[in-house]
Order: sequence, then structure tokens, then C-alpha cells
Amino acid sequence: MSLRICILETDILRPELVDQYQGYGQMFQRLFSQQPIAAEFTVYNVMQGEYPSDELTFDAYLITGSKADSFGTDPWIETLRAYLLNRYERGDKLLGVCFGHQLLALLLGGKSERATQGWGVGIHNYKLAAKAPWMSPVREELTLLISHQDQVTALPENATVIASSDFCPFAAYHINDQVLCFQGHPEFIHDYSRALLDIRQEALGEQIYTKGVASLEHEHHGATVAEWMMRFVAHKPAAV
Repeated sequence: MSLRICILETDILRPELVDQYQGYGQMFQRLFSQQPIAAEFTVYNVMQGEYPSDELTFDAYLITGSKADSFGTDPWIETLRAYLLNRYERGDKLLGVCFGHQLLALLLGGKSERATQGWGVGIHNYKLAAKAPWMSPVREELTLLISHQDQVTALPENATVIASSDFCPFAAYHINDQVLCFQGHPEFIHDYSRALLDIRQEALGEQIYTKGVASLEHEHHGATVAEWMMRFVAHKPAAV
């Protein structure tokens, strides 16, 4: 039986990137299709007001990355907040990446804001701070492609840190068996990261841009995180 995943897409790609990369929903579908756990996906662009009808049921809801701020007050963000809080209170499983990671932390009692550390771009390395049954294959460290200037600066009270670095202390977390979030982008590929770096070169400044480009020589563990996500959704906690 395939898992049923609802992808809540929270961005529209820049016009020059759409033909090649379509959107974050499609990026996630390509990534997850390579995982050993079968899943079916339906994408809804919540920026455009798209949501699943009430009679549809999913095994999990994934909130993608976005150029928007998780702490923004745009009407579509307020609508998404209310929708996710309702899903959380119903006990649904929620997955968050970048914007989604920050939005869920904020929604559930944490804090997310513009980071004093500045932009994080390219490949970034994290130390793993926790282990769980669904974290297979096992890694000693985690490497992901990133592109963010906001960060989670305080976690919800019941959250457990999974991955951290000096630059990004709350890079991944989970809340029991219900919420799993990552600041990094498992769905990104090197070419897409390079395209973002080139677009933002002036805003980033030469030092951050050059370091980001050089980091792309390394591999990343996006496929590992994708498998963790699917195992997290499929995981049934032992009965007490």
C-alpha cells in the first residue's frame, strides 16, 4: 500500500527557472520516487489558494520552502497557519522543509526570525544530535544543500533536535511521531542551487557567493533525508 502525501507548495519559482525545474512540488516528487517506500503525491499551491477537499485523507502533509518569510503576515500565510494548526490538532503527520520547518516551529510555540548569522547557501554540514527508529540509513553526520536567511531560534517545548551546527543550531527537529522538519533542502540538486546562487550573487556579496559555489563540489544527503521522511510517515509507534 502506497503512502499518500499531500504537498503544500508555498512558492512559485522564478520565471527563468520554471521550464527546467517546474516547482518544489515536482522536485519532491522526483526525489521521493527514488526511495524504497512507495508513495503517491498530490501537490496544492497554497499561495494560489489551493487546498485538498475535506473528504480527501493523506498519511502526511509536507510544507515546502518559499521565498516568503515564515513570520510574514500575507493573507495566504495566515490561511496556511490556520490550516496546519487544525491538521496538527487532528493528529495528522506534518513534514516541513525550510519555510515549512520555520512555520511549524513558529506555529507550535517556537520562534523563527531573520538570522543574525546572515545567508546560508550551498552545501552545509550538520552534527546529528538524536537517533530514532525511522532514521535509516544511519548517518554520523548530515550534509544538505541550503538557501536561507531566516532560522528557527527557539523550538517548541516538546521538540527534539535532530541536527545542528554552529551556524544553524536547530537545523532539524521532530515532535514525537507527528512532526518532522529540516532547514536544509533534500529536494535541491546542485544545478538548482548554483542557479539560485547566481541569481542572488549581488545580494549575497562576493565572499558568501564564492564560498557557496565552491561548496557545491561536495555531495549531499538529500536522498537519506527523503528516506527518513518516508520512514517517519510509515512508522507506527509501539503501543504502550
